[in-house]
Amino acid sequence: MASISNLIRGTDREYFDLFERAGANVERAGDLLDEMLAGFPDSHGLANDIRDCERDGDQINHELIERLNRTFVTPIDRQDILDLASSLDDIVDYTEEVADYLGLYKIEAPMAQAQSLSHVLGQATREIALAIPLLRGFRDISEHTLEVHRLENAGDRIVRGAIASLFEVGIDPMVVICWKDIFERLEQAIDSTERAADILDGIVIKNA
Repeated sequence: MASISNLIRGTDREYFDLFERAGANVERAGDLLDEMLAGFPDSHGLANDIRDCERDGDQINHELIERLNRTFVTPIDRQDILDLASSLDDIVDYTEEVADYLGLYKIEAPMAQAQSLSHVLGQATREIALAIPLLRGFRDISEHTLEVHRLENAGDRIVRGAIASLFEVGIDPMVVICWKDIFERLEQAIDSTERAADILDGIVIKNA
């Protein structure tokens, strides 16, 4: 017989399967961008793989919304489901934009700060992917979410230094515009991992 808590929460566990798929997709996108920037421009073809991640993320999001629309009682709060799905989708969207901008702006070689930021993003997405399976039992995820916060702070420091370096004397204004766009998208991708971590923490606290 189902427990009262399970009846209140709902017993549809497929949401957790979908979130784990989304987490794995987020991690793959982060890893691919890290690999792309580390080997750029020879690795520019990885932009197609990152684009596939963006499409996969949209499909997972669609499946989540569809399930939500036909489920009366959910295992976690409906708004939390929507917020987490949105934050995970944002990570992949911003990651794909970085890969797209590298080609659109005809970047010939990556700046070192962009490589550092993509590595931070790859680490943060890995922590998100590790935290999500722990939702099934609403277990402690603080080890992973605290690391995401640490990485986001590190990313902020790198972005500030990167933006400052663009305004050194003698840099072509068009180069400044292109790289500023790329740095901003990298920052937004990393910020989205922190938003996802905050939502995950909230879910665990409310359901523990």
